[in-house]
Amino acid sequence: MTRGHQTVRCHRPKFIALHLQEVGGKDYMLNMGHTENFFRSIESSEEMKDFDRVCVYVDNQFQAEDSFTALGSMYFIHKSLKNIYQYDFNVKDFKAVSGQKKHMGSMDGVTTVEKEKFPKNFWPDFKWSRKGFMRTRWIIHNQGLDLVNVHLFHDASNLIACNSSPSIYSANRKNALRYVINRISDSRYTPLPFLLFGDFNFRLDTLSLVQHLSTSADVQTVKKDSSDEVKKIICEEKDNDHQVLLHIEEKLFAYLHQAVFREDNGRALLKFDKEVAAFHDVIREEEIRFPPSYPYSEDYTKPIQYMNTRCPAWCDRILMSHSAQEFIRRGEDGEKSVIYNTVGPNVCMGDHKPVFLFFSLKTNGR
Repeated sequence: MTRGHQTVRCHRPKFIALHLQEVGGKDYMLNMGHTENFFRSIESSEEMKDFDRVCVYVDNQFQAEDSFTALGSMYFIHKSLKNIYQYDFNVKDFKAVSGQKKHMGSMDGVTTVEKEKFPKNFWPDFKWSRKGFMRTRWIIHNQGLDLVNVHLFHDASNLIACNSSPSIYSANRKNALRYVINRISDSRYTPLPFLLFGDFNFRLDTLSLVQHLSTSADVQTVKKDSSDEVKKIICEEKDNDHQVLLHIEEKLFAYLHQAVFREDNGRALLKFDKEVAAFHDVIREEEIRFPPSYPYSEDYTKPIQYMNTRCPAWCDRILMSHSAQEFIRRGEDGEKSVIYNTVGPNVCMGDHKPVFLFFSLKTNGR
């Protein structure tokens, strides 16, 4: 968490919303017991000593297969910040926030959070996994807003992702995100401006990208002996002794010129980042000026290198309703007053680089 602490030290925020997905990691049954120490280490750091109110929600009930999401949401409020209220979804009213409230386990009966795992019948052809959303609702100096922790579906196979544009995985994510937006905007509670942030698993349009990368290459499709099923796609350069330019298998995406994903923060490839576009009617995003946030090498000596498992993509995002973007205060320096970037760009942070958005909130009467 050192890099996260440095980010806090640098920007000196007064309200911190930290959303985590896959709490406990891939071996969550083994590691879930360590999560309490992890959260305690965040709270007890020097940088956090002036945050006198803390709200923690961690769904670590992996035994409850029907509802387990492995989502964690932490909120830290600085002692200088007054007039902070949190919504109780049961009594449908806001209450002043005080002290430290930690909810680790089942969220059943916790009335200040809404949590849902995506229904199994959404996508019967795919493995049911720890994907869902978690919402809290706040008033910060008279400005009401929803903060929603989101984890959407990943691409299980690079080869299937290449089959169509958009891919079947992209269509699943679109359905899930529309479901979340509809849920947090329905009439059960008064709709408020919202920020959605977490691992959306958004991928570049793989078919279009592969066609772009292999324009001047010989493309060979290798099928499994016993069926018509594609086993691998190999793109060879027409010169340079037919050097392999791109090699794709179910869980392999090896591109010879990987630097294209880092040069100028991968800007040339943003045109293949199409999944947010379907939501422009309800969602905005600050301009992306950082390289794809996934999949980074987990070798601590290679902090800026991508793994050859998936095509690098901007999976981790901070999206907001149009009304939420309107309450972001923009200073005279315009861009510098709002910062949208990764945490620890030159440090190994696991296969995802955390993404953060720093801004000042326009508030009524302040």
